[in-house]
Amino acid sequence: MNVDGKHYRTIWLKDEKTVQIIDQRWLPHKFIIEDLKAVDDFCVSIKDMHVRGAGLIGATAGYGMYIASLEAPEDSFDEFMVKSAERLKATRPTAVNLAWACRRQLTQISKGKSVDEKIAIAKRTSQEIADEDADFCRRIGEHGVKIIEELSRKKKPSTY
Repeated sequence: MNVDGKHYRTIWLKDEKTVQIIDQRWLPHKFIIEDLKAVDDFCVSIKDMHVRGAGLIGATAGYGMYIASLEAPEDSFDEFMVKSAERLKATRPTAVNLAWACRRQLTQISKGKSVDEKIAIAKRTSQEIADEDADFCRRIGEHGVKIIEELSRKKKPSTY
């Protein structure tokens, strides 16, 4: 989306320890960017609908798992990650993309041999999930605009 001539995604990695989202509760009246720095922040953003839509909820969970990997104690890393996934999934128990993103992260992270490698995998996977969702949205828009234009041409003008 473009805001005052600047391109934004709905979620992005600001730096190694901060994810930013557009707080959708305020749109279209206010444009507020929110920093998410801890798993608790991700849980609140999903539960309280700061992020909306299946894909974005999944992307938020993906990034939440990356941030969880930064918080995880080295001696109980895998256990902490499983608990973090459960906490995230509990925020919206019926959200399919949320559970899918958590499972995807756990599966990918399990391939790492060291904690550092697991963190790198979590970061990469979170970015892949977000990029895939952005691409899906772009393609929906490209195909959807044709459908909307065709329906608009077929619709009779309003007689108001």
